[in-house]
Amino acid sequence: MKIKTLKNRLLFSFLTVNLVLAVSVFCLGYWVIQQQLFERTQKQVNHYLDSARLFYASEIENIGTRMKLVSYNQDLETLRKSLDLDYLFRLSSDNARIAASRIVQKVFESRVPMGGTRLAGPEELARMPEAVRQRARIPIKGSSKEEFTEGGIVKEYALPLLGPDGQIESVIYGGRLVNQDYIFVDKLRLLVFGEEQYRGKPVGTVTIFQDGIRIATNVLDKEGRRAVGTHVSQAVYDSVIREGRRWHDRAEVVGNWYRSAYEPIRDIDGNIIGILYVGILEEQLTDIAAKILVLFLLAAAAALLLAGIVAFVLTGSILHPITLLLEATRKLAKGEWGHEVPAQTSVEELDQLAKSFNEMSAQLRHRELSLKISNEKLAELNKSYLDLIGFVAHELKGMLASAVINAYSLRDGLLGMLNFKQKRAIDSICRNLDYLDATVKKFLNLSRIEREKLEINKQPICLRKDIVDISVQTFSKLIEDKQMTVVNRIDPALRVNADPDLLQIVANNLINNAAKYGAEGGRIELSARLLDGRVEVEVYNDGRPIQPNELPLLFKKFSRLDNPDKKKVKGTGLGLYITKQIIEAHGGQIRVEPRAAGNAFIFQIERE
Repeated sequence: MKIKTLKNRLLFSFLTVNLVLAVSVFCLGYWVIQQQLFERTQKQVNHYLDSARLFYASEIENIGTRMKLVSYNQDLETLRKSLDLDYLFRLSSDNARIAASRIVQKVFESRVPMGGTRLAGPEELARMPEAVRQRARIPIKGSSKEEFTEGGIVKEYALPLLGPDGQIESVIYGGRLVNQDYIFVDKLRLLVFGEEQYRGKPVGTVTIFQDGIRIATNVLDKEGRRAVGTHVSQAVYDSVIREGRRWHDRAEVVGNWYRSAYEPIRDIDGNIIGILYVGILEEQLTDIAAKILVLFLLAAAAALLLAGIVAFVLTGSILHPITLLLEATRKLAKGEWGHEVPAQTSVEELDQLAKSFNEMSAQLRHRELSLKISNEKLAELNKSYLDLIGFVAHELKGMLASAVINAYSLRDGLLGMLNFKQKRAIDSICRNLDYLDATVKKFLNLSRIEREKLEINKQPICLRKDIVDISVQTFSKLIEDKQMTVVNRIDPALRVNADPDLLQIVANNLINNAAKYGAEGGRIELSARLLDGRVEVEVYNDGRPIQPNELPLLFKKFSRLDNPDKKKVKGTGLGLYITKQIIEAHGGQIRVEPRAAGNAFIFQIERE
């Protein structure tokens, strides 16, 4: 789209600048949202994961604290229920080697109480209450056949019981199964995130994975049930389970996007048995970001609208005086000299511009008057010059005709025989008279051209017979004196539509120049060819090729080339100028083409 007017350009520039600023503000807002909202939230999620890990560890310590405060002389089942544990067992020192729990084994080895997380196998779960076994059995979703989790993750604490001799008699160990322990994960979520919800979904979520399967979570599936039995994503699994690294980024969790953090859950030997996850629902963050961006957009749109109004008013106040100035220049262009514009605006630079224009207009009016007077004087002088050329040439023509006849009669012996010295003198006189006759004719032609009285009377003529052959015959003596060869390739049947007298002048000038400026013993080649319904005539002569810097001088009035070899050749510098004017008056063109050993003058003329 082309913006042609200055007003449109200014408005477009103002709006473009403001649009760039608006886009920049929008991009800045987007960057701020990304940096301050999403990235800060991601950092918070990482801190929440640290808090969840500490709470998870504190839960194990709480089990140990409660176990240390009771007496083990009572029934273990009763004691298990009072301690709110899923299992509680005693293992004597005789059976230490067959203990399934590595925590128990380490207590036997170190004689120090300790707790931790471990994976309980199916055999251990078989000795636990039926409700616990059912919680450990979780259907795995997304599998091709019906599959269930094997074993379960337990939070366990073990205490050594010492005998009178200070030796370990037995180890009491108990714990809670994490699988489907929703009280635990809900308490963990409440502690870390609180009870905030968004559109019926908890904003913060906590999940514990056994290997890559969710076994305890408050993430809900599409039916609103806890999404246990679902898989963690492959990227998280590879990073956390296989590589043992913490993973934190946005992640899709059961159909919803969360700002998430995952870290491995390790047993007492450092083996990875599961994953601890915390996440914040991204939907809430996205809606907040969208509202902020909408506010940015509304602010940018309002700024653009205000800028557009200001730009429209401002450009109008600036362009009104410029419009007046433009109209004034149009009037000057039409010849209304002296036109002025108001020089009182609200902009100092425009006032100065108006004053300068008014001064220029006044000076142009004065100059126009001066030029008019000067042109009238020049027209009178030019008329006098042309009258003088015409009068002198006409008078000389009459006197020259008589002098030429008498001189040639004398030279040819018609008035008596001449001796050798007399003949040489009369030959020189004849040559000078010929040159003077040619000069007078050129001045007469120049006078006709300058007066714009070059009348063209076109008629069909034979180019070779009626024009070219006559010119060759006219300058035959000059050609013979220079021992030059004329090669005439023009078709005798070729006819053109031209003024015969003027075309004869063209041919005379070109052939005369070819003979005068051609090389001694060289060739003059004459040819013609048909070209797009016209005839292109070429006059070539051997000689010094014209240099590129000399070409612009060829067809100028009174212009001659500075050729040291031809200093003695007389000329007025009018022949080619007159030739060019005659050809162009016929509607044709003329040019020169320097060749390797000479020059070719080529012109076009209308074909019959």
